[in-house]
Amino acid sequence: MFYWIYDIPNGLLAGLMCLVCLGYTWSGLLILRPWIRKWLGSEQGGENEFVSYFLSAYGVFYGLMLGLIAVATYQNYSDVESKIAREVTSIAALYRDVSSYPEPARNNYRNHLRGYVHYVVEEAWPAQQNGIVPMGGSMRVTRFQQDLFAFQPKTRSEEIVHAEAIRQFNVFIESRVSGKQSVGASLPEELWYVVVIGAALNLALIWMFTIDRVSIHLALSGILSLFVGLMLFFITAMDNPFRGTLSVSPEPFLMLLNSTMNPQVAG
Repeated sequence: MFYWIYDIPNGLLAGLMCLVCLGYTWSGLLILRPWIRKWLGSEQGGENEFVSYFLSAYGVFYGLMLGLIAVATYQNYSDVESKIAREVTSIAALYRDVSSYPEPARNNYRNHLRGYVHYVVEEAWPAQQNGIVPMGGSMRVTRFQQDLFAFQPKTRSEEIVHAEAIRQFNVFIESRVSGKQSVGASLPEELWYVVVIGAALNLALIWMFTIDRVSIHLALSGILSLFVGLMLFFITAMDNPFRGTLSVSPEPFLMLLNSTMNPQVAG
């Protein structure tokens, strides 16, 4: 339900998350400050020490969890980029293989692959950025497979080329399926509840301190709030690799079109 946040530019999204954390912390601090001071009474020094120990212990557990989640989301983002690179590499190798076929098969196979890459860049990628796995690519791959398997080699060299093309086609299918399975990859919803509630509790602990100078209290709590907001932004931006402005790019497919599949280059 919160996918709309990926329509917001990264800079603005980071600022909004920091502002929400800052507003939550400061509003709670200013509203509850009189009651907390009254509740603690004259023993503020000892209570501050106890809150400090508790905040340190809580911060270790929450910080460790937040760090592991941040690493996991970044690793998932990197894995998706690797899968895209493998798919592009397999298409490039397959394109080179079919370029050794005799005409008219060679031109037909090249057009199939070139059309598939155009489809990925122009139609499939925008759909994937909305969390949709389009089916047009599967139909194009099926048509290419039918034409490829229908070829009948007439010489020994054609048999070798055909066998290698079929092997490379299977590599392409594996990498393609692996990439499509990553379109909806994201953190579980339950884990997001833990992250957000944990952040709220972590910032709420700052309210328990009693500092005479309110400006110092606001400054210290503000620093922690901004850091928590930035961490939440990083996890959000890295999660759902196909969504948002910080998403995986179709640039590898564009480079393939402009280099290997360029008729002036491929010949």
